[in-house]
Amino acid sequence: MPNLECRMYEAKYPEVDMAVMIQVKNIADMGAYVSLLEYNNIEGMILFSELSRRRIRSVSSLIKVGRTEPVMVLRVDKEKGYIDLSKRRVSEEDIQACEERYNKSKLVHSIMRHVAETLGIDLEELYIKIGWPLYRKYGHAFEAFKIIVTDPDSVLNTLTCEVKKSGPDGQEVTEVVPAVTEEVKDALVKNIRRRMTPQPLKIRADIEMKCFQFDGVLHIKEAMRKAEAAGNDDCPVKIKLVAPPLYVLTTQTLDKEQGIAILNKAITACTEAIEYHKGKLVVKEQPRAVSERDDKLLAEHMAKLRNDNEEVSGDEDSEEEEDTGMGEVDVENAGHGIME
Repeated sequence: MPNLECRMYEAKYPEVDMAVMIQVKNIADMGAYVSLLEYNNIEGMILFSELSRRRIRSVSSLIKVGRTEPVMVLRVDKEKGYIDLSKRRVSEEDIQACEERYNKSKLVHSIMRHVAETLGIDLEELYIKIGWPLYRKYGHAFEAFKIIVTDPDSVLNTLTCEVKKSGPDGQEVTEVVPAVTEEVKDALVKNIRRRMTPQPLKIRADIEMKCFQFDGVLHIKEAMRKAEAAGNDDCPVKIKLVAPPLYVLTTQTLDKEQGIAILNKAITACTEAIEYHKGKLVVKEQPRAVSERDDKLLAEHMAKLRNDNEEVSGDEDSEEEEDTGMGEVDVENAGHGIME
């Protein structure tokens, strides 16, 4: 079986004054023993005096077994393998930088480990030939992996390694050869593309729109068309009725900020159009990125409303109203419906 245990970086130990990601393993009399997650879980220790700048009233409130968090490296004894760490000396800037680096490194490590396991290669061998050279060249292998998604040859074909061979006269010679075989290259590119190809974000906003003027339904439809016209090929805008007077605007994009800006533009266009006909638009939820769970909950809510509408009997105009996309009118509660 190949060895699939390896540190993430070329250096075996972290540098002093460097923030590292740890996981707390156990609490002892003098402090907490932790594993350095980026350095193949080598052990470090946080003394109780390094937990907080304030007086410690409860150790359990400051540190708990199983918790993962950034800490600062105080001392490294490479001969004895001792690493002293501090929680109280790590700043907010250090924490943010450490978390960002660790999340990138963790993804790189996961991809590398999967390739090594799939091909039966030692993980450290893969890091020596591919991972660590990319860290040196690109600052972080994650940046190289982003390029590999679209242009693998420009990154992987530049990697070489030295191998020793016997020459014609029996003397040992050093030869420079490509570091990445076609088999490893195919597996690596496949895994990187599967894990790192950007996925479109869904951006959504919730609005209430009413128009009690004559032909109010037509005015609302016109406003909806204005909203959709605010989109473009990269961020197409769609607006759907949930139940009068609630509507949702959505777009999908790789750029979150652009998606939010487009929906704000669509809301403005929709507002201007409906207010021209003395209608009213109220933003219930500002544009924001939503998850699959949010979409599922919305779909379930809309399905329930459709079922409720189908159960209403004696509505002679239901088919016509369905054609207009405006739902049913609640005569007794006209303030929450649409007058035709």
